[in-house]
Amino acid sequence: MGRNEPLDLLPGTLDLMILKTLAPGPQHGYGIAQRLKSVSDDVLQVGESSLYPALQRLLLNGWVKAAWGSSENNRRARFYTLTAAGRKQLVTERKEFDRLILAIHKILNTT
Repeated sequence: MGRNEPLDLLPGTLDLMILKTLAPGPQHGYGIAQRLKSVSDDVLQVGESSLYPALQRLLLNGWVKAAWGSSENNRRARFYTLTAAGRKQLVTERKEFDRLILAIHKILNTT
């Protein structure tokens, strides 16, 4: 795999990253995808086929809510906002992710 190719996400990490991206405030789907791409220096590129099912899952779990509005270029867009339950879930998922990363790190650093 080349250095400039997007990486596959670990299962379950997309929800965590979406929740984190929404923590500062509402965002539409395209904005979420662009933010993930930008912050990751183009390493993580989330397509519509992954992003929108994840957003729907977060809606069904009550972790985000959605409302229609106008985007920066005056187009109709659905804006997603983190709920109180979503903020709690972000903390929980972050702790679980940190625990997983620590375990993987320990394995990779053994001799």
